[in-house]
Amino acid sequence: MQEDFRLIVDLVSVLAVAACGGLLASLLRQPVLLGYLIGGMIVGPAGLGLIKEVIQVETLAQFGVAFLLFALGVEFSFAELKKVKAIALGGGGLQIALTISITVLVCGLTGAWGALPAKGVFLGSILSLSSTAVVLKCLIERNETETPHGQVMLGILVVQDLALGLMIAVLPALNQPAETIGIAVLTALLRIGLFAAGAVAAGIWVIPRLLRLLARTESRELFLLGVVTLCLGIALLTEYLGLSIEMGAFVAGLMISEVEYADQTLTYVEPLRDIFASLFFAAIGMLIDPVFLWNNLELILGLVAIVFVGKFLIITPLVMLFRYPLKTALIAGLGLAQIGEFSFVLASEGQVLGLVSRRIYLLILGTTAVTLIITPFVLRLVPFLFNLAESMPWLKPYLAGEGQARDVSEDLPSKDHIVVCGYGRVGRNLVRLLLQHDLPVVVIDQSERRIQQLREAGVPYVYGNSVSFHVLETAGVNYARGMAITLPDPMSIRLCLKRALELHPELDLVVRATQDKNIEVLYQLGAREVVQPEFEASIEMATYLLTGLGLSPVVVQQEMQQIRNDHYLDLRPERSASEVSRDLRQATRDLNRRWYSLPPASPLIGMSLEEADIRYLTGVSLMAIRRSSGEEIDYPNAQTKLEEGDRLLVVGATEEIAALEVFTKGQVAVPGENSACQWITVNSDSPVLGKTLADLNIHEESEVKVQAMRRDGKFIRFPDNKMDIRTNDQVLLCGNLPSLNQLQPLFAATNKVPLSTPKVKASEPQPLKDFMPTDKH
Repeated sequence: MQEDFRLIVDLVSVLAVAACGGLLASLLRQPVLLGYLIGGMIVGPAGLGLIKEVIQVETLAQFGVAFLLFALGVEFSFAELKKVKAIALGGGGLQIALTISITVLVCGLTGAWGALPAKGVFLGSILSLSSTAVVLKCLIERNETETPHGQVMLGILVVQDLALGLMIAVLPALNQPAETIGIAVLTALLRIGLFAAGAVAAGIWVIPRLLRLLARTESRELFLLGVVTLCLGIALLTEYLGLSIEMGAFVAGLMISEVEYADQTLTYVEPLRDIFASLFFAAIGMLIDPVFLWNNLELILGLVAIVFVGKFLIITPLVMLFRYPLKTALIAGLGLAQIGEFSFVLASEGQVLGLVSRRIYLLILGTTAVTLIITPFVLRLVPFLFNLAESMPWLKPYLAGEGQARDVSEDLPSKDHIVVCGYGRVGRNLVRLLLQHDLPVVVIDQSERRIQQLREAGVPYVYGNSVSFHVLETAGVNYARGMAITLPDPMSIRLCLKRALELHPELDLVVRATQDKNIEVLYQLGAREVVQPEFEASIEMATYLLTGLGLSPVVVQQEMQQIRNDHYLDLRPERSASEVSRDLRQATRDLNRRWYSLPPASPLIGMSLEEADIRYLTGVSLMAIRRSSGEEIDYPNAQTKLEEGDRLLVVGATEEIAALEVFTKGQVAVPGENSACQWITVNSDSPVLGKTLADLNIHEESEVKVQAMRRDGKFIRFPDNKMDIRTNDQVLLCGNLPSLNQLQPLFAATNKVPLSTPKVKASEPQPLKDFMPTDKH
């Protein structure tokens, strides 16, 4: 076969196996990068040996590295880095320095890898990098890029990627004799400085004009050709100056990142980047010897364990050093504990320079590949591990939420206000509309930039994480009239919703759903109204068109409201039962969930969920019912009746699940057909002040049970008989209506709202959905 045709066959083979491997990884819900690596292993010289021109394929694969770093440079934003500049620059820099220093120290003490500190520096540089590709993909899949741990991880990753260019530039100097290595490093840094100065000058005076000239042609082909030529030209220049192609490509991207055509450039280059990047990772896979991995499996697994534990123990304390909560630090430590894909680049350069032997090189590749494979599994286990830890009383105080509020405005309203969680585009519009109606508002946000906007606008705020009990209490959720959650990621939305209702079970709460599959979960967790922006946009457009065509505005509004009342079912795509069940498991994995078997003699058997009102009386949210026949009902509605042998998928705190067990066993009063529940506030003249519930003995005398109490904003379910009654306590009495009316004078109630159903509210506040913007965040 002709040599040039052989190369074409090899390229097609590599791209085909990368596509197949990536598809398989995607179907298995793993990063496609792992599929590329495994595909390369299969067709490489150590696998089936289908690829003959490995060197030429690797040469072309360098384009993948160049485009990866070029796109990273274009995407790089100094504004984003400023959000977490302390932990990014300080923490990221310290993490790299500590990793390298500890590696040098360990190599020196153990005598491993010779006496040259340069080799320890090289190995430490490899270990210090984490995987931007894998971590970013995991965060995007879970919508966690805006969470505290997501911002911390991305900030550190940006600094690591920046340091990669410096590492590649200094790498050749590490191969110099020990007595001249300092001069070599200084020379490399000077060369970098001169190149950076030239790049800055070109980025200010040359690149913008060139891109504007290309854009004026209005030719996509010319624009793409010019950008690619610019990228590879600067990359070749840095190679000529003794730096590296990779660093040149990254700098080329940085030069474009602040130009108005950056987004357009990235859009055009991304397809090329993805193709050549898949070629690069497949080429790396071809270098991995699966037989070597198998023969050294124990050693590689040991190295993987050392890397994971070591980086975790370095990163976690560093994040805490910058005053982040323990939970954020632990997630960041676990998420960044792998070795990054760009370490392949350093390892390849190190082998060429003679810093590592073939065996060490293969061990580095194998260890890196395994850490990349297990990282997605580790991040998926994080919610389960935290749920387990939070169930332990001695750990819960450290892990519950994100700590105290960092700052609080002086003019917080004390009661009957509306709490808005999140001051993004939706939250900002919502606050503006509420203030136009002279409604008192408190905003919770954890972005310093947005808090500064609130300060300047004179809007009351709490600077902290909305999922924290302490922050929610500081914002006065206990005494709020209503609450709106406009947070960007589903996990924070669910946790904030659940914890707000634990503090204030009757809270009028409206939530923005980021995805349609989360709508039912949010309703089951207790949201009064769930708004989905895309569906709302469709409804508003349909309303405009239908009324414009002459249909009655009243009829159209009624039809649109019915769609909302039906939770957008008419607009949501049909899904199979297995898909609904899978989405339910994914949505609740971040919460404390368990399957609970309904006791055989439970008084709830035969009652509908509306009659039992489990969530209101125990705090537990019922997500699914599994019948004894094997039938599963996901998101059961209010008319669903409980049957003997049912298993309930419930979500709630440990105390709430314990309350559920007491409730289902009939050890407390269960509202029946002829019973009601009523909140009564104890005033300063009440004759029951100072008495305990046992002293009152109202259950024996009037068959009325105290189901819950609220004191100083704390919600207590099924209080103990030893609890005394104090001024301003609120008690939830359940029993028959005549007895409740007789007990009201005894407690001197200030809010008397007896109802005939167990779900009782002291008042019905104005719904917030009328003020909820429908534009996408």
